[in-house]
Amino acid sequence: MNFKLTKTCITAGLLLATSTLSALAGPLMDRIEAGEPIRIGFSNIPVFGFPDENGTPKGFVNEITLGILNEMGYTDVEATVTEWGGLIPGLKANRYDIITGGMYILGARCENIAFSEPIAKTGDSFLVPAGNPKGLNNYKDILAAEGSILAMYSGANTVEASRNEGLSDAQMMQLPGPTETLAAMQGGRADAAALTSFEAVYLAEQSDGKFEATDPNALPEWTQNWVGIGFRDADADFIEKFNAARTAYLGSDAMMEAMKQYGYVEANLPVDTTTEWACANR
Repeated sequence: MNFKLTKTCITAGLLLATSTLSALAGPLMDRIEAGEPIRIGFSNIPVFGFPDENGTPKGFVNEITLGILNEMGYTDVEATVTEWGGLIPGLKANRYDIITGGMYILGARCENIAFSEPIAKTGDSFLVPAGNPKGLNNYKDILAAEGSILAMYSGANTVEASRNEGLSDAQMMQLPGPTETLAAMQGGRADAAALTSFEAVYLAEQSDGKFEATDPNALPEWTQNWVGIGFRDADADFIEKFNAARTAYLGSDAMMEAMKQYGYVEANLPVDTTTEWACANR
């Protein structure tokens, strides 16, 4: 794949494989039939989705998505990097056909977009200063530590989780993404950051011992989540085919080999959990 990174997007121009269209083709199948690329939107999130130095979409969610599309015979892909909060609005505004980058399947999101069947199961963790001097392992600890501030991405599941656990807006620092969240921690403006466990571990490993990740099991069980790929509701025909290819690809030797670099292991496979269940219970 020959990806080119620009200031706002990554573009890949590749040959389009042929496919059989259903009689009720949705907008995405119409685009494919017209020879147009599949447009993927993602945010620059460690481990989940990011561009490498050559502009190639990386991260386990991007790689799984591209692997499934390849299984389907589709390789003409255009990928755009945007802020986390712009993913769902961009999908609904028809700027993207698919959104990746670690989107949890949540009931509130299921009201706005359609999801593939899950591609991963993961929990959240806190990023805290080395030694965790304030003992901040869960939301209740933030509440108990007077004046403590918890950083998080605006629009992330951790915003709702924080409120469900009783945090006030004054205790929550909502930021655009990982760069700003890490800067808040480094500058001492936040006492902890609520992230996915993948991100927390990654950022701790990159901090030269300045930070550590807390145990995800210290957070409530209901903060365990399932990652899906986002689509427009109108693309039900494509989602059906995508899910069929997902079944063949997920957990395959090829996929698990590609996942080693991201720390995705067998325990992250979404065994026996459906999108319908996640939409109703998360």
